[in-house]
Amino acid sequence: MDKLKQMEAFVDAVEKGSLARAALEQNITPVMLGRRIDALEKRLGVKLLHRTTRHLTLTEQGQVFLDHCRKLLQDVELAETIVSEGRYKASGHLIVSAPAAFGRLHVAPHAPAFVAANPKVQISFNLTDQVVDLVREGYDVGIRIGGVIDPNFVAVKLATNRRVVCATPEYFERYGIPRKLDDLAHHNCLAFNLQGGQQRGWYFQKEGKAVTVRVQGNLDCNDGELLHRWASESLGLAWRSTWEIQAQLAAGQLITVLDEYALPDYDIVAVYVQQRHLPAKVRFFIDALKATYAQAGYWQRPMPSNLDGIGR
Repeated sequence: MDKLKQMEAFVDAVEKGSLARAALEQNITPVMLGRRIDALEKRLGVKLLHRTTRHLTLTEQGQVFLDHCRKLLQDVELAETIVSEGRYKASGHLIVSAPAAFGRLHVAPHAPAFVAANPKVQISFNLTDQVVDLVREGYDVGIRIGGVIDPNFVAVKLATNRRVVCATPEYFERYGIPRKLDDLAHHNCLAFNLQGGQQRGWYFQKEGKAVTVRVQGNLDCNDGELLHRWASESLGLAWRSTWEIQAQLAAGQLITVLDEYALPDYDIVAVYVQQRHLPAKVRFFIDALKATYAQAGYWQRPMPSNLDGIGR
């Protein structure tokens, strides 16, 4: 605090043109204000002002220091204004992008509680598996699962995810369990087609190196939820994210195989453009998702099912 008072004394003296006028502005005596400037110069080890009874003249070092002091004092004033005006209360229109299935299961369902806790916030979602340009398209925050993050963005980890090969116990009873990657060639693999953007195959690691396995099956599509449904109907193997199937794994409805070849875990993150003052609506929303996902047993809870209506 003494440092700030010394800088305020220095800046006010320069801007008012005299110690007397600056002291009057700060409601202290000119002697006290002069002592603060003396203490500042002593601490810095440089002369900032040439003082006479009528004039104040900046030294070269004083001019450089003045610019930095003004900037710092403006930042302090801004911080105090933000707090005093209550701008840490979330408000405004929050626009969120998230992957389609993940957004439906693990983002949008938590929006009503967030809005109830922050009634001055309005939320709009765009649930799409396309990677959107957050800046150009005007999004406040995007949810991403793996992938490379633009260095101009801030990424906040929300949870950990893994990709696994899975199927139902019934499927494995009929067709056996693959023990090595080459065994996938003898199984019905449910995969994305060209429109789904996964034509290159399924990714694994073997002996510390990344490998790709081209898989084949009698069903493919461009929709992850449909692949999940087919796997749950015992129609084949699927390569799915643990966020999507964790509840079924816990219930024994799906079983993972080839786990020793699975890629390392990768993060589910919230990303936003680097900015000096992050709006409370963004920070609060990210914090709310982190707290939700960190709850014990969250990922094992039954989610609103995308399998409703199977067999009807």
